[in-house]
Amino acid sequence: MTKKETAELKKLYNKDKGCITRICGCYVGNEKEIIATFREAFYSLQEEDTYKYYEIFKKTLSGTLGRNLHNLEFPLAQEAEGGTQEFLLRLRNSELKDDALLEEFYRKVIQYYYCVGNYLILLIHNVYDVPGQTTDGLEMEDASDEVFSYLLCSICPVNLSKPGLSYHPDSNLFQNCNRDWIAELPEIGFLFPAFNDRSTDIHSVLYYTKNADQLHEEFVDSMLGAVAPLPVSSQKEIFQTLIEETLGDKREYETVMSIQETVQEKIEESKENPEPLTLGKRDVAQIFAESGVGQEQLSQFEAVYEKVLPTETPLVAANVVNARRFEVKTPNITVQVKPEFTHLLETKVIDGRNCLVIAIEDRVAVNGIPLYDTGEEEA
Repeated sequence: MTKKETAELKKLYNKDKGCITRICGCYVGNEKEIIATFREAFYSLQEEDTYKYYEIFKKTLSGTLGRNLHNLEFPLAQEAEGGTQEFLLRLRNSELKDDALLEEFYRKVIQYYYCVGNYLILLIHNVYDVPGQTTDGLEMEDASDEVFSYLLCSICPVNLSKPGLSYHPDSNLFQNCNRDWIAELPEIGFLFPAFNDRSTDIHSVLYYTKNADQLHEEFVDSMLGAVAPLPVSSQKEIFQTLIEETLGDKREYETVMSIQETVQEKIEESKENPEPLTLGKRDVAQIFAESGVGQEQLSQFEAVYEKVLPTETPLVAANVVNARRFEVKTPNITVQVKPEFTHLLETKVIDGRNCLVIAIEDRVAVNGIPLYDTGEEEA
């Protein structure tokens, strides 16, 4: 799924466009015991409650593709009878009216999802009459091509509200307020089937995680039956290791900076692409070559790559470089610069010492105090 497709589904979560047929929930205690369950027609709820649920549902479809949102495909074995995809398909087709299927779903989530404290499992069934589109992307409400029937699952931590004082009009005083158990925004969730190319794709699922470095791999592997993506921090570490071990003792400032800049350029070139740019073995090798890595180092790249990333899982380009800043760090000094201004930094040998030189093209301030431009000649 693309950012545009997730945005299209998020628009459904309002009282005018929504077609949520049913909402189900399971409240789980910190000992993995089921405290309560419920199943309701969504629009029988109080209007103010539906808005709170809408906020949760929208959050489950929010974030950056490749970081918080991941397109996952089911292995073929999971589509056979007894597989995870086959189970989710039966649950979707039941429109959440089968209590036995719902209980089995809750038990599976409790088994494979680890959380410290209480949490709420929310599950909705929604029906979207997909409008047709003109070639320039305009929707045609009266030209629907398909009805998209899907499940959206959101798993939300439940915590006690903070203690405090609240105003009591009867006594005209601020008094201790009651603490309540509050369902927070989701930690993880998923959409099934996926809405790929604005159409039902029962072979894929869209997975959401609030924390890009906490993917809950067991949940992805066992509950969804898909292969969990690499956490963002792991992708960055892998890319750094590829650079370090490929360059070896030829790890020079200019080459490392050039690699970073080349990746940034490729991200910029692909920004019109709805899918995030990914880098496989061949892509990384090409980036190294374009960045001035010598042939001697490139000859050992493949062996390094297979050692560091034997599964050849593609890396998301935006996850392996920092798009907001370029950092040069020594044990005592850290210099940060915006990527578009890295040309102002260079290394030089001055009086026999390796130095990092910063070209000054504008005014300089020290702790907020502007300095005179000593580079200008006096009149």
